[in-house]
Amino acid sequence: MALKTAIALAAGILLAGCAARYTPTPLAANFPTTKQAKLQAAYHWGVIADNIEKRVAAELKKSPPRPVYINEAKDPNPFQRALAAQLTTSLVNDGYVVSRTPAGSLKVDMDVQAVTFAVNRPQYRYHGELAAIGAGVWLLSAVEAPVLFNVAAGAGAVDGHNWINAQFAPGDTPKTEIIITVSVSDQYRYLARNTSAYYVADSDRFLYGIVDPQPEEPKLTRTFQVRGDL
Repeated sequence: MALKTAIALAAGILLAGCAARYTPTPLAANFPTTKQAKLQAAYHWGVIADNIEKRVAAELKKSPPRPVYINEAKDPNPFQRALAAQLTTSLVNDGYVVSRTPAGSLKVDMDVQAVTFAVNRPQYRYHGELAAIGAGVWLLSAVEAPVLFNVAAGAGAVDGHNWINAQFAPGDTPKTEIIITVSVSDQYRYLARNTSAYYVADSDRFLYGIVDPQPEEPKLTRTFQVRGDL
């Protein structure tokens, strides 16, 4: 036992010695695993509008009640138009006075920033494995460790496998994300502000105002420079 402890201690010392004590820049490290929703339907737009309204309303309750005015974008894309309409609906249904003109009202601004990352983003997701390893015995690999199920619990294994995979959106990690910032302010200060981020299906980029450049057409003619006598 003492020998094993000494070996483990020596290994720890060696590993610690391999780490650089000084570096010109911070070492790149991963964040703890988190989840980010992927917008794939107009219904999802209504869900996030309701979530935004609840957060904004919680801040507005800290100040005396005043009408609010939704400051819509001048040339909204389909997502911005739907978000403004659904946020208006949520505020009205929650008992707030939504003014049609900005005079005397708190202004609600909605900034939607679309960002595009590299196409080959890292793909980290948990799929789980379900397999029969014997007569009446199923194996369901879980996040921490594989779990064995007998034939009576086989349906539970299948349900568990489906539940685990249902949490994740299909397809690769999108290269497109949007950052939504909603602010409530008067001429002097911000009274409420909320920022959230979501994945966007790459095939739906145009709904969020992203216009991809058209590929250049190949040139059909070439110009040559002639030197010397003909």
